[in-house]
Formats: sequence, structure tokens, C-alpha cells
Amino acid sequence: MAKAELMDYDKALELFEPVLGFEVHIELNTKTKMFSDAPNPANSENQGAEPNTQITPVDLGLPGSLPVVNEQAVKFAISLGLALGCEIAPSSRFARKNYFYPDLAKNYQISQSDEPIAHDGNVEVELPNGRVFQVSIERAHMEEDAGKLTHVGGSTGRIQGAEYSLVDYNRAGVPLVEIVTNIIYGAEADAPDLAKAYVSTIRDIAVSLGISEAKMERGNLRCDANISLTPRGTGKLGTRTETKNVNSLRSVERAIRYEIQRQAAILAKGGTITQETRHWHEDTGVTSAGRPKSDADDYRYFPEPDLLPVRPSVELIDELRAALPEAPAVRRRRLKEAWSFTDLEFQDVLNSGLLVEVEETVAAGAAPAQARKWWTGEIARLANVAGADASSLVSPLHVSELIAMIENGELTDRLARQVLEGVVAGEGGPAEVTKSRGLVVVSDDGPLIAAIDEALAAQPDVLEKIRDGKVQAAGAVIGAVMKAMRGTADAARVRELVLERAQQV
Repeated sequence: MAKAELMDYDKALELFEPVLGFEVHIELNTKTKMFSDAPNPANSENQGAEPNTQITPVDLGLPGSLPVVNEQAVKFAISLGLALGCEIAPSSRFARKNYFYPDLAKNYQISQSDEPIAHDGNVEVELPNGRVFQVSIERAHMEEDAGKLTHVGGSTGRIQGAEYSLVDYNRAGVPLVEIVTNIIYGAEADAPDLAKAYVSTIRDIAVSLGISEAKMERGNLRCDANISLTPRGTGKLGTRTETKNVNSLRSVERAIRYEIQRQAAILAKGGTITQETRHWHEDTGVTSAGRPKSDADDYRYFPEPDLLPVRPSVELIDELRAALPEAPAVRRRRLKEAWSFTDLEFQDVLNSGLLVEVEETVAAGAAPAQARKWWTGEIARLANVAGADASSLVSPLHVSELIAMIENGELTDRLARQVLEGVVAGEGGPAEVTKSRGLVVVSDDGPLIAAIDEALAAQPDVLEKIRDGKVQAAGAVIGAVMKAMRGTADAARVRELVLERAQQV
């Protein structure tokens, strides 16, 4: 794949204004699917099943099978709409979206067209630089997910170069809510940060409502990012591209930045942008062309004849509204105060996109400062090396266990980093990795004294300096002991014993 020419980002912003739009798909974690009683694999209780085992005749579109709307999915959709500041439609209708899905057996998708369950909302998004941005929501509608294709025989796992493809219908029919924004102007240089912060905010809302696990690495939450460039001073909308199914916060940010630079380079040379879908490649950090896409795509929508309109009662809407958790902005302010974080410390958590993980780690028993330290420090570093989201590497429960072992004196920070690497590598939980790798802190003074005496004997000049009151010289002995103990000693205790033994040997 030929690498596209890119314009310097700042130069691109001098010439063009970025115009954004997002379509975020959230898989709901109901026990069963949207229109059948098959187990819903988006619910963690139902994961890990063999391909094509979580299906019914409805999911396969077999003749004579009839869909039935999942009541809980409707309630979840209403709650999400309310949390997005939307109006809830007194009556909404499902429609058939006729489009060839190789992994949706009935060859159409049950979705909502001109009568969505929720519309006209607004979400407050806070950017890393402290700027607060209001994102206008056009609609949030219910639909079903497609299945999954596995491409076999190629080097990339994509359809290009594959010898054949396998279809798994387990995901077909999983309940989805698609959130569509209105056109977003005014983001300017903050466009990539806004993209990441918006998706992060939607994820936080879904998790706080308890309607989805919203794990991007598992496909529970996916983002289609639309971007076009308007030449400065013209006010004329540019041609947009739609980068499909971006599956991490980091990738959303990178994809927007890349498309701005790619489109700017083309337009600056007098070229034109093709209105198309594009695929994001995590490994190379580029997008590639998908299929041409028109604003007038003819999906031949018509009302789903097998389903009645959805007409929630006013009482139900009021009940769901009363049960809403606090808004993300209010929650952030509460957590900042509860954790006694400075503005910079809390912004550090927000910038990392790990507020949910830090909060869940604290809820599991960890001190807020330690939760922040590990998530935004060592875990974020490992994620950067792996090119993955930190949340996909380790669970908040395991991080809390790791912190507890440090506080109990079972691990030093150095040993804990080794344990964390084992957890990330799939070797088990912190306690299991500590045991299998033999990383427990040595608490018995006997082995420490033996190592200290050996180190002092090997460095008589250092020993004399310590005896003469130059305690800073003890660092050389402490380093030798820590090396001999393979990092399993408590450095503070080693220092204490070094100063003590220097006067005795």
C-alpha cells in the first residue's frame, strides 16, 4: 500500500478548517439479543462460546422466524438517550435497511430510519487543555449488529490477500445503539483531542449507566469518524471521508490527525477528495480507501412489517430519568475532590483516557494516588510500547491487588513492575505471577546481612568512608546488595542494615 503524502499539521490548520462528525455504536449488555432469545455475546457472562452456537432461526433469517423486541434493550436505549440530553420519541419505529451484509444472513439489518427512539441532544466534552466543547447530538437509534468475518490465509487478517473467509453469526442480532452527532464546527487544532475526548465521554456514560461494558478492544464500542476540510475564508463544506470502526481511543485521535494531514496535502495541490469509507490500520498508523460512499445511499428503508412501533409511557421515561447517574462533568468534579487531586493530577488522568480504570481501581480498594500513578505511569508505558489501549492490558482489580501487595510489603515498586509485566503477558494475577517468578520481597534479615557483609568486604574503601560518617557512600553497597538479591530486598531496610553492619564488621 503506497504511503500517502501528508502536510504538516500546523500548516494544514492554517489553510483549512476541520469539520467533524461521529457515529458511535454501543453494544448493549442485555442477557439476550435484540430480536431473539439467543445469548448475547456482548454480555460478559456469554463470552467465549464456539462460533455459530449463540444463534436462533431469527438470527439466521430462516423462513417463518419472527423477531421480538428486547424490552430491556429499549429501556437501555431510552436511558442512554436521556443521558445524552435527548428528547425521547413518544413513538418510534423499526425499519429494514436493505444492504448486503455477508455476515447478516437475512441480508438486511433491522434498524431505525426516520423515527429514532431519541433525538436532539447535547453532550459536554472537556478537552485536555481545559476547553469545554458542546457536541450536538442529532439522534440515537436502536438496531442490531452484524456477525463477524474471519479472513484466513492472508498476512494481515484482512480480506485483502485472504484465501477464504469464515462467518461466525454469534454476534448477529446483538443489540446496538448508534449515536449520530450533528456537524461539528470550531474544533480547529483541537480536532483530534475532541475526537478522543468525545468517544471517551460516551464510553463513560455507557459504563456509568451499566448498559454496556463499552470495551473498544472487544468491539463493544466502535466509532466511525467523519472528517472534511473547509478552505479558510470560503465557508464551503469540503468532501468528507468516513473512517470506519476505529476501535481504541488512541486510534480515534490518530485517525483524525492523519486524515487532516492527508486531505490537506491533496487539496493544497489542487486535487479532490473522494467521498468514501476508509479503514484505519493500527500497525502502520494510516487509513486506506474502502468503498465509495454517497450522501444519497439508497438503502430502500421501509417499516419493519413484523414489529410494532415502540411507544414508551411517560411514566417509564420519568422512572428511567430519575434513575440516571450523575453527568460526566459533575462526576469528574466529584472525583477530583474525593481523591484530593490537584488540577494537574486530575488532568493527567483525563488526558490518559483512564478515568474509568482509575475509578474502578480505587473502588476495589486502592489509594487514589497509587491508582493514578500505576495507570498513567507504568501501565500507560507498556500500552505505548504495545501500541494498545492501557485498559486492554490489565484489569482494575489486578492493579488494586498489585498496589495492595506493595503496601503490605510483599513487593517493592521494582518487583511490582516485573509482576505487572507478567500479568500483562497473561501469566495470571499478581499473586500468581509473584509466586511463579519468585519475586517475593526478602523479609528475613539473615540473607540480607550475609549479602551486606559480602558487599562491605568487597569494598573496604567504602566501608571506611561510612565509618568516617560519610553515609552517602552507603549507596554503592546498597546497590551491590540489591543486585545480589535480584531486587527482592527492601531498599530502606538494606540501607538501615548497611549503616548498622558498617560499625560492627
